[in-house]
Amino acid sequence: MSNLSSLRVGGLVPLTMIDFPGHLAAVVFLQGCPWQCLYCQNPHLQKEKSAESLSSWEEVETFLATRKGKLDGVIFSGGEPLLTPQIRALAERVHALGFLVALHTGGAFPERLLDLLPLLNWVGFDVKVPFSEYAAITQVPNSGLLAEQSLDLLINSNIPFEVRTTAHPNFLSQEKLWMLVQELIQKGVEIFALQRARDLKGDYLPGFYDPSFVDTLRPLFKHFILR
Repeated sequence: MSNLSSLRVGGLVPLTMIDFPGHLAAVVFLQGCPWQCLYCQNPHLQKEKSAESLSSWEEVETFLATRKGKLDGVIFSGGEPLLTPQIRALAERVHALGFLVALHTGGAFPERLLDLLPLLNWVGFDVKVPFSEYAAITQVPNSGLLAEQSLDLLINSNIPFEVRTTAHPNFLSQEKLWMLVQELIQKGVEIFALQRARDLKGDYLPGFYDPSFVDTLRPLFKHFILR
């Protein structure tokens, strides 16, 4: 626990029924992200240090101790949770408390993901645009290569996972989405969620794709989800 005592978490959602399929879970938001996506839904979590009040990991564990038998698992989200060097230790602590462990990630750290895979029960993997065009979104060179490497590691593991893409009308055209879908199909992705972009108030942004185009995506995956 000593190496976790200084860790600050960006937030805690005590209960979710939608972020870890089939399970009741809590979401722990870890602070910091190496990418600066222009439409990030959690911009306050992009910096490793925030002016906002943060919780300690000890507080999170105290909460989890009261939820034994009531929650199935814990989801690490962000930001980018793989940025946190102690992520494996956090997953081990959660397992020791008797919970399953899930991860929401964009795949910015393939080696850290590989180390964490044996401890994961499910992964929600965010894919933004065709991998060759990542830098225009993340503002970081080679970010697409890292994301693709991470996705390949996940595909080659036995971990259940979902690939999801947030369809922001200003950054992902219908043509680019089709390119991305073809890349995912070629890799063998079976579960794909297309998420409508929202503003910071939670309202859907206008300019979503034509319904007939969305319908052409449904039969391409074993499970297609529209959110």
